Amino acid sequence: MLNHSLLYPVNNRCRTARTLDGLWKFQFDPTGCGAAQGWQKGLPDPISMPVPASFSDFFTTRAERDYCGDFWYETEFFVPADWQGRVLLRFGSITHRAVVYCNGVEITRHEGGFLPVVADLTGAAVRGGVNRVSVQANNELSESSLPCGAVKTLPNGTKLAKPYFDFYNYSGIQRSVWLVNCPAQAIEDYSVDYTLEGADALVHYTVRRGGDLPVRVRLLDAEGREVAAAEGAEGTLRVADARLWQVRNAYLYTLAITLGDGEIPADEYTARVGIRTVEVRGTKILINGAPVYLRGFGKHEDFDVLGRGFSWAVAKRDFECMKWTGANCFRTSHYPYAEEWYQMADEEGFLIIDEVPAVGMMRSTHNFADAGMGKYTYFFETPTVPALLANHIAQVEEMIARDKNHPSVFAWSLFNEPETTSEYAQKYFTAVFEAARALDPQHRPMTGALEKNSAPNKCRCYQLCDFICLNRYYGWYISGAELEEAEAKFRAEMDQWAAKNLNVPFVFTEFGTDTLPTEHKLPSVMWSQEYQDEYMAMNFEVFDSYDFVQGELVWNFADFQTSEGIMRVNGNKKGIFTRQRQPKDVAFTFKRRWEALPLAGEEK
Repeated sequence: MLNHSLLYPVNNRCRTARTLDGLWKFQFDPTGCGAAQGWQKGLPDPISMPVPASFSDFFTTRAERDYCGDFWYETEFFVPADWQGRVLLRFGSITHRAVVYCNGVEITRHEGGFLPVVADLTGAAVRGGVNRVSVQANNELSESSLPCGAVKTLPNGTKLAKPYFDFYNYSGIQRSVWLVNCPAQAIEDYSVDYTLEGADALVHYTVRRGGDLPVRVRLLDAEGREVAAAEGAEGTLRVADARLWQVRNAYLYTLAITLGDGEIPADEYTARVGIRTVEVRGTKILINGAPVYLRGFGKHEDFDVLGRGFSWAVAKRDFECMKWTGANCFRTSHYPYAEEWYQMADEEGFLIIDEVPAVGMMRSTHNFADAGMGKYTYFFETPTVPALLANHIAQVEEMIARDKNHPSVFAWSLFNEPETTSEYAQKYFTAVFEAARALDPQHRPMTGALEKNSAPNKCRCYQLCDFICLNRYYGWYISGAELEEAEAKFRAEMDQWAAKNLNVPFVFTEFGTDTLPTEHKLPSVMWSQEYQDEYMAMNFEVFDSYDFVQGELVWNFADFQTSEGIMRVNGNKKGIFTRQRQPKDVAFTFKRRWEALPLAGEEK
C-alpha cells in the first residue's frame, strides 16, 4: 500500500477517524541527541505546543523563533479495545522530515514537509489502552531536498536556516493529525476521469483495494439520488444530463464506493467529485471545452501567530476576499497546501495550479533579486543532483496521489524559478515531467514558473510545459521607478516570445510590488500605494496586448513572513491584502478589472 495516498479521513459504518489536534508536548533537540538518549520513550523536559501550527511565532526569543535542527513532539492517545483491522496515524504534514515512533518503536520515516505522513500502528499500538506517539522532526535545508537552501553554523554551534527562497522556513506539525481505524481489507485509493458526450458524461473510475472483495461504485447527485452505478474495481458510469463543475459555479456529486457483497460492507468510502474536463488547445485553456482566462493570486499558507498552520477561519476569510475581487484561480505557491484548501476550492468553483515544493533551485539567498539579473550558480551541475531528483519525483508522486481527484486542480506546477538555461537543467526537468505525466489519470496540463533569467532565447525547459508561466517584475526588480523603461523592456521580451509562434497559452504567475498600506505619495514613489496602482496599470496594458496571454495571478494575495534582510520590512509586502486580510488600495483596482472580465466560457 502506498501510505502517502491514504484517503482523507472519514467516519462511517466501517471507518473511524479521530483528530489528535490540541496541545502536544514539545522539545528542541539542538545537539541531535534525542534518539540516542531515548526521547522516543518520553521527552525529558517538554513544553506544550499547539497542533496544528508552526512553532516559531509562539516564542519571544530570537533563538527559539529561528531554531534550526531536530525537534520533538509527543502526545498520548487511547485505542478502543473493539477496534478491529488496521490502526493508522495520519499527519497532514510534518515539516520538513520526520521519524514517527509508537510506544518507543520506530514506525516510519518521511522526507518532505508538505504532504501526508502515514504511520501504520497496527502492530505497535495497545488496544484497550493508552499509547504514546513521538515524532522526531527536522527543519534543516539542503540542496538535496525540497525546498532548497542551506544551513549556516555559527561559532557557538547554533544552526541558522538559509533558504534559497523568499518565504519564512516555518516548521512543525502544521496540519491536522488523525487516528484512523479501517478494515484489514480496505479501499485504499480511487481515481476518476471524465469524458463528455453531448449532454451526458462518462465517469471513468478505478478503485485500489486490499484483497479481492467485490467492488460497487455509485454516483449520487447533490440531493442524494443515485444517477449511475457499476460493479468492479474498474469501470465507467454514464451520467445522463450531467451537471458540470464550472468555474465559480461548482456542482459536486458524491462518489460512493463499497467493498464486499454482504448487507453490511467490509468497507465503504464516499467523496465529493466534480465532472469537468481540462484541455489546452492552441493558446486557450479550456474547462469543459470553453476558454477560461485565469485571474487570481499566488498565495502562501501564512498568517499571524499560526505561521503556516492550517486554520479553517483563515481559509474562509481568504476565499471570501478572493471572491470579492472576482478571482477564479490561485497557485499553491510554493508547495502543496493543506487538503482542506482544495476541498473549499472544489465547493467554491476555484481553479488551482497545484505546485510541488521545487523552489530555491538557484544557489542564492536573495533569489528574488538575482533571478532577474543573469546570475548563474551551476545548481544542476553538483553531486547533490541525483538525491534531489529522487526527492523531487517522489514528492510529485505524493502530490498527484493526494490531489488527483479534486476538480479544482486543473494543472500541476513542477517547479518555481529554477535555473533552466543549461543542458543539465533540461535533462533534470525532462525526467521530472516524464515521471509526472505517467502518474496523473486525468492527464492534466503540466507547467512551471519561469523567472527572468529563463529568457526566450536562453531557456531550455519551457518546451516541457503545456502552458508557460512567467514570473516578471518589470518596474520593480527591473527598472524600478522607471515605468516607461520597464514597459519597453517588458514588451521587448514579450515580442521575442511572440516571434517564436509557440501556439500555447502564457500565464503570468507572479508580478507585483512591495507596498506599505500606510504609505501614500503624490507623485508616487516605490512602496507607496499609488506606485502599486501605476505598476499594475502598466502590466495590464502589456497583458492585454498579447492574445496568447491567458491569465494573471498577481504576487501576492497577502503580505507574508520572510527571512530578515535589508530588502524586506518584516516580510514580503507585495500583498493585495495585508497579512491581516484587509485590502490595500490596489485591491479595488483588481476588483474593477476582474469583474469586467468574463468568468469562463467566453473570450477575453
